[in-house]
Amino acid sequence: MAAYYVWIKALHIAFMVTWFAGLFYLPRLFIYHVQASGPDDRQRFTIMERRLFIIMTIGAALTWAFGLTLVALNPGLLHAGWFHIKMALLIGLVIYHYRCWSWISRLRKTNETAATKWLRWFNEIPTIFLLGIVILAVVKPL
Repeated sequence: MAAYYVWIKALHIAFMVTWFAGLFYLPRLFIYHVQASGPDDRQRFTIMERRLFIIMTIGAALTWAFGLTLVALNPGLLHAGWFHIKMALLIGLVIYHYRCWSWISRLRKTNETAATKWLRWFNEIPTIFLLGIVILAVVKPL
């Protein structure tokens, strides 16, 4: 199995990209949803949000599956300080992912037309996670 380590790592990265693509785009759909002018438009965004969430959840699950496989193949990662911080960021990312689900539910149930300022800030949060995770994984500062 160790001979496949780099292949597993490549799949881990590929599905991480899928996950983050959804995390970057879904909050933008929330903004469009809130700004939608009629019920047909809101319904269309509800469908788009649900479908994108399914795709990004599959990406998240496979990212975690391949990541945990990498840890099983290289248990020394568990002793690296950078890895502990990366795991903390990943847990934060899972919480963010869940918050996206709660926004989908909230927007589906209501005709909310609140200001989009909060959603615009919410849309930037994955960037912080991405930078932190990539820098830790590549630079391994600790």
